[in-house]
Amino acid sequence: MYKHLLVAVDGSLLSESAFKRALVFAKEMGATVTLIRAIPEDHLLVYQAEMLGTTQAHHTDQARKNAQTYLDNLEMEARHALVPCNAVVTVNDHPHEAIVEAAQNQGCDLIVMGSHGRHGMTGFLLGSETQRVLARTKLPVLVYR
Repeated sequence: MYKHLLVAVDGSLLSESAFKRALVFAKEMGATVTLIRAIPEDHLLVYQAEMLGTTQAHHTDQARKNAQTYLDNLEMEARHALVPCNAVVTVNDHPHEAIVEAAQNQGCDLIVMGSHGRHGMTGFLLGSETQRVLARTKLPVLVYR
């Protein structure tokens, strides 16, 4: 049925729980998993303008390395579960855009995400990347709460 799952992770316990469930699902389906971790642009305010270029690049580079290390660990877990897996780190202030774009670019046929289950005014005020993905993709989205 599904052959290629995109699993969005952000380092939270909720996203890791969704990842573990997605591994079981992928193994049952014989599917490949692509992990995505979207990190925000670094918008630093600094006192001296000449520091901006090197400081911003340094922080973005460090965030990218940290995200890659995190994904490498999840990738290893997937391989131990005998599920083919690759990982993508992307820089985007809007994770939902990065998730939808990666699903299209990677040829995924299902997006897997965790959700805190916020709704009503709380969901509106805090926002929900899961809701934004649901609104912007034509692919099916499997949401774990």
